[in-house]
Amino acid sequence: MTDPAPARHFIQQIIDADIASGKWGTPGDRTVVTTRFPPEPNGYLHIGHAKSVCLNSGLAKEFGGRFYLRFDDTNPAKEEQEFVDSICADVEWLGGEWHGPVRFASDYFPQMYEWAVELIQKGLAYVDEQPHDKIREQRGSLTEPGTPSPYRDRPIEESLAQFEKMKSGGFPDGGAVLRAKIDMASPNMNLRDPVMYRVINKPHHRTGSTWHIYPMYDWAHGLEDSIEGITHSLCTLEFENHRPLYDWFINAINQDRGPGSKFGEKIHHSQQIEFSRYNLEYTTMSKRFLKLLVDEKHVEGWDDPRMITVAGLRRRGYTREAIRNAVIEAGITKYNALTDFTKLENALRDDLNTRAPRRMGVLDPVKLVITNWGDHGDPSRLEELPAINNPEDESAGTRPVKFGRELWIERDDFMIDPPKKFFRLGPGREVRLRYAYWVTCTDFDTDADGRVTEIRCTYDPQTRGGDAPPPDADGNVRKVKGTLHWVSAADCIDATVRLFDRLFTEPRPGKRTGEILDDLNPDSLKTLTGCKLERSILKPTPDEPAWPDGIRRFQLERLGYFCFDKASTPDNPILNRSVTLKDSWAKEAAKS
Repeated sequence: MTDPAPARHFIQQIIDADIASGKWGTPGDRTVVTTRFPPEPNGYLHIGHAKSVCLNSGLAKEFGGRFYLRFDDTNPAKEEQEFVDSICADVEWLGGEWHGPVRFASDYFPQMYEWAVELIQKGLAYVDEQPHDKIREQRGSLTEPGTPSPYRDRPIEESLAQFEKMKSGGFPDGGAVLRAKIDMASPNMNLRDPVMYRVINKPHHRTGSTWHIYPMYDWAHGLEDSIEGITHSLCTLEFENHRPLYDWFINAINQDRGPGSKFGEKIHHSQQIEFSRYNLEYTTMSKRFLKLLVDEKHVEGWDDPRMITVAGLRRRGYTREAIRNAVIEAGITKYNALTDFTKLENALRDDLNTRAPRRMGVLDPVKLVITNWGDHGDPSRLEELPAINNPEDESAGTRPVKFGRELWIERDDFMIDPPKKFFRLGPGREVRLRYAYWVTCTDFDTDADGRVTEIRCTYDPQTRGGDAPPPDADGNVRKVKGTLHWVSAADCIDATVRLFDRLFTEPRPGKRTGEILDDLNPDSLKTLTGCKLERSILKPTPDEPAWPDGIRRFQLERLGYFCFDKASTPDNPILNRSVTLKDSWAKEAAKS
């Protein structure tokens, strides 16, 4: 019996119905489906944007249609080429294959301007020269209607002249706006004569000083979609109340249009559909707050591995497959929900568990000396032992690891006076060293502060490979409960390892006090130096998968998943911990 096909989410169902009815062309033609991702280039993409990229590009691919990448570059005061470049890189990394060239709202400025003039000519728009605060005050409230502007009924020719003056730089910043003439008593605040254009006398990163007026998002959004022939304009739920305005603007342009009209033919009317955004615990999706973190240097930059930006997650070692699975599995619905951060981490664990090669490393090293190593051969000898590269992938095979008299183990794996359920190393205790031998602690040294500086053990040569020794004369089998990782002191490298934690201590940053910075986690980064790693980790080996982004990822046994940081060099290896093997936060929450 085959498993039932997964249920199709509501947007897929809408598109299915549109194709069947021929809403956008010939019935049954799937290739007409056209979607877009329209970011504003005023910051780096975060994981919430990743959901939109994956959804829009995924639908276009599913139906054999087209997916466009278009920048909403309508505010030169906040936009930079750096952000354009980073967004292109992130969309490509996420697997968003856009059709044709990258598009920009600024490409359409001349057409938008002509349509704005048309609305003035139709008596559907006017120039308002009141201060911004006054316009805002006149909008009213959710319980009170707005007050008409004294400029609302100014003559059409006067508005046309003033709009031309705005365009040519005749007004200071904020000196005038173009407003749509809709309904100042509408229960939808967005329809109370919204602003279409404002004056910004700043050069644009693409158009230079050509323009002194720039369109508002609500005016530009639907027109860009129309020009590009977008069939399904997918937005997050906060734009649901803006949909009537989206439709009004296109309908206003289409008013009095048709065969023989002086205004021309009707323009394409895209369909706006809203879906739930991706909200994640212990993060902020606000670009304003993300920028604040960068500007005030609470993080190293937009791609700091603690940031929830796509660039930060990539640098931390997240794969695009993990991100795509996490954001889509969160659901394409009509209601917002807060996603458990663990679900994102588990998506990465699930992906890396099957693909990441295993290596050994010691983050807080203490020396372990095998005192009887010379009893069974040259005390300086190094044995090569086979270590499994990936237990989830038999084809990955094994690699040789060197074992000798002196090793490094984790300091936490030894206790001078261990409690009953501590199954690791202690005086008189025996443990298994992974892939190697069983060792028994016979002695140890400490410094003046009582800190252990060296552990001495004997090993059992009959346990090579970590196997249990033969039964004794009475048939008794010796057993151990603990298995420790290690690296050879004679064949290892020193490295810096950065351990990252959640950037905020509260699931909803800022909710507790009203100030998001109050919830910053002071322990979100711990930098360890002098860590010991297998020497083989420096160079790719045949068992490693081909990582398309060039970021090498590993599981350090018992410690978590790690990757090389972009600043890492062969002479100065730097590893970032991508995620722990288990959800340590859940354990701490349970204790609380």
